[in-house]
Amino acid sequence: MAFEELLNEAGGMGKFQILQLFLVLPPVMILACHILLENFTAAIPGHRCWVHILDNDTIIYIPLDSNLKPEKCRRFLHPQWQLLHLSGTFPNVTDLDTEPCVDGWVYDQSFFSSTIVTEWDLVCDYQFQKSVAQFLFLAGMLVGGLIYGHFSDRFGRKLILRWCLLQLAISGTCTAFAPTFLIYCLLRFWSGCSAAVIITNNWMLTIEWTRSQSKAMVIALITSAISIGQIILGGLAFAFREWRTLQVDCSCVPFIRWLVESARWLIITNKPEEGLKELKKVAHRNGIKMMKATMQEELEAARTKTTLFDLFRTPILRRRMCLLSFVRFASIIPFYGIFINLQYFGSNIFLFQVIFGALTALARYLALLSLNHVGRRPSQMFFMYLLGLSILCNTFVPQEMQTLRVTLASVGITFAAASTTSFSVHYDELVPTVLRATALGLDIVASRSGSSVAPLLMTLAVYLPTLPWIIYAVSPILAGLVVFFLPETRNLPLFDTIQDVRNKVTDTIEKIIKK
Repeated sequence: MAFEELLNEAGGMGKFQILQLFLVLPPVMILACHILLENFTAAIPGHRCWVHILDNDTIIYIPLDSNLKPEKCRRFLHPQWQLLHLSGTFPNVTDLDTEPCVDGWVYDQSFFSSTIVTEWDLVCDYQFQKSVAQFLFLAGMLVGGLIYGHFSDRFGRKLILRWCLLQLAISGTCTAFAPTFLIYCLLRFWSGCSAAVIITNNWMLTIEWTRSQSKAMVIALITSAISIGQIILGGLAFAFREWRTLQVDCSCVPFIRWLVESARWLIITNKPEEGLKELKKVAHRNGIKMMKATMQEELEAARTKTTLFDLFRTPILRRRMCLLSFVRFASIIPFYGIFINLQYFGSNIFLFQVIFGALTALARYLALLSLNHVGRRPSQMFFMYLLGLSILCNTFVPQEMQTLRVTLASVGITFAAASTTSFSVHYDELVPTVLRATALGLDIVASRSGSSVAPLLMTLAVYLPTLPWIIYAVSPILAGLVVFFLPETRNLPLFDTIQDVRNKVTDTIEKIIKK
């Protein structure tokens, strides 16, 4: 008897699944705060050089830039007293000697009382260090996804999830007390290592207990928790303007004790007695008297050991993983490209964080409707094409038309969230249970690679200001084209073994031949 049939006997979507789902949502919300935390803790406020005397009379010490605003990184070598007697005129001061801000900076505290930028002076020639901190967190997610993904397939989803929750709580709290920037970066890397697995293992502990017809709805709810986390972050950042306080508040990670281990994983890893025991518990909680059943297919699969290389040793899975990795990489670039550039839409980044979070939450449910009624493949293609077109249109809108630019950006972030939700559902259904955690680790690699590339693309603006945004627009369109070569999985049961994948492909080929 296949596991899907056993799960239906125990109740594929009952009281147990609802409770399991609501237990995994709070950690996912907190994790969303950590991923976007440096939008606020590493925000760069307005700044200028500090001067010894007459600090309020900046005109005699600070030159003006091309926009007639005080320079952020230079000051006059000597006080220019003659500038005090000017009345509404702006003389040419380009010939006057200037020097870097050797005595430090003065920061605008109207939005933030402190950030890591103001604490360690990560501005001007040192501004690149802020990007290093952001990169290390994403690199931690990449490394942690690979390592803990493998451990999850070997030691279980629940055990590794508990460890990662504890690790995130400890590392996040310690980050708030980091005495130096180096220690801050190391702790952020350690936090990132646990972050990726908190998403994937919560995901699997819910999906692997859910019947095929309800998987899309469950995934939409889990990804909605990410959007709610973004809204919560905007509120917390508005309330707590000091970065250390905000860091501690976002590190209050709930420790989940009552989650149930995946019966699919127990059966596939040669622990059928424990798996059947968990199934009976679930049936009891769902108010169903479960019949005795055998699991001959799963027992035979358990005798065949699988490794990471099986994802690429089998031609079917190798092709599938390459296509999936490209789609994830190309579709995540515009998502992060919009989110990490909130400052381009105005000064009130608290409000934009909340608005974008609300829009992405609505987009998850738009994706759910499309997935259930249209299918996995056409939904992804539709959302990715519209995402690319909205960014492309925004690229050529003049800077003065700020309202239209914000509107198009909102449309773009909506379709970006809908496309990532659609892809996540499709990805989970294309990978067998026995390798799902490992495959999701590779998915994290592709995702973090794309999110790391997104800010780096902005450096291309020195050659052509619109070039980064054109790349942001083209990448999801290419991803949508690649989705066409993936199989449709709507209303199909999850694959438990590699042989299940082979059997499905064989059946499809036979149907085509008969036609």
